[in-house]
Amino acid sequence: MPKAATSRKPEKRANLSSPKTTKKAAPKPEKVDSSTFLDVEEAIREYEDRKASQLKAIKKVDKETLREMLYQMVLGRHFEEKCAEVYRMGKIGGFCHLYIGQEAIAIGTMLSLNKDDMVITSYRDHVQAMVKGLSPESVMAELYGREGGCVKGKGGSMHMFSKEHHFYGGHGIVGGQIGVGTGMAYAAKYKRTGQVVLCFFGEAAVNQGIFHESLNMAELWGLPVIYICENNRYGMGTSQKRAMSARSIAKKAESYEMANEFVDGMDVMAVRGATRRAVERARNESKPTLLEIRAYRYMGHSMSDPGNYRTREEILKYQERDPIILFKDSLKEAKVLNEKDFDEIEQRAVEATASALKFADESPYPSESELLTDVLA
Repeated sequence: MPKAATSRKPEKRANLSSPKTTKKAAPKPEKVDSSTFLDVEEAIREYEDRKASQLKAIKKVDKETLREMLYQMVLGRHFEEKCAEVYRMGKIGGFCHLYIGQEAIAIGTMLSLNKDDMVITSYRDHVQAMVKGLSPESVMAELYGREGGCVKGKGGSMHMFSKEHHFYGGHGIVGGQIGVGTGMAYAAKYKRTGQVVLCFFGEAAVNQGIFHESLNMAELWGLPVIYICENNRYGMGTSQKRAMSARSIAKKAESYEMANEFVDGMDVMAVRGATRRAVERARNESKPTLLEIRAYRYMGHSMSDPGNYRTREEILKYQERDPIILFKDSLKEAKVLNEKDFDEIEQRAVEATASALKFADESPYPSESELLTDVLA
């Protein structure tokens, strides 16, 4: 069991230094096609190719927005790494699913929303909750099962929730949130609120019937919902190619004549661009979209998963193409920030995470009277 950090030692930071790359004589891979996007060699374009396309997108966005995107990604990484640390110390109980490696998806999608737009997601929800506006303190306290948590300690890791921030969970049943998210979009259209719904789920949820029922209804009724399939290639320990006969998830939307797009989830600017197009379609035309966003989780499915179904070589390949490092390097090349600026951003993230840990440690456990409050069954 690791020792608790003391004030004498500096906070351990994530390894976000740029990878050392060497030029190879081998030809560059062809443009990624979602129908064959499965194997490690096929899965991600070369680092420099992705950076080139990202640089073009960066030039169209103001510096303040770009820096906020990077900060949110770095905060998510530090927060989740601390979650892993305190989980091993026994401070977090139950299941705990970390988002390390997938930060570009939450930041690229959710920072493209209006404040009152709605979000619903699965059990891998810590970072998404914070990007939607929940404080790191309230999220960490919820992980600790404390009264200061966003659900007063009763939701835990998998069930973050905040009506104030239009963040509707955190759902533990695979695919269960898809029908609820579709219903939220129906309510928004019926009430003419102008809101858009982002509905997140993993690729394993696509095999559930509710996925197909919801897409059919959303297209038929013209609902302002964006279905975000976070395809991290493994449903628990089962790879996509062992569970799905059709390789492309995005193309499944064509059965319902729904707009769809395949997105490189290691590129936050690509995610942002695709989401903004989908948001415009939902808000202005009341039309749904399915986005298949391919990424890679660096940790196991949950903290109890050793990840023996993946090779170390596979994981290292993706770590060399870290979405945070890619974005940081692109911003430096575009003169949006320098190394000192990045150090300041990282320090802010370290301090915010430390504040969240302190708050959670000091927050009391819920009283017995809270046990059945807001519990319907």
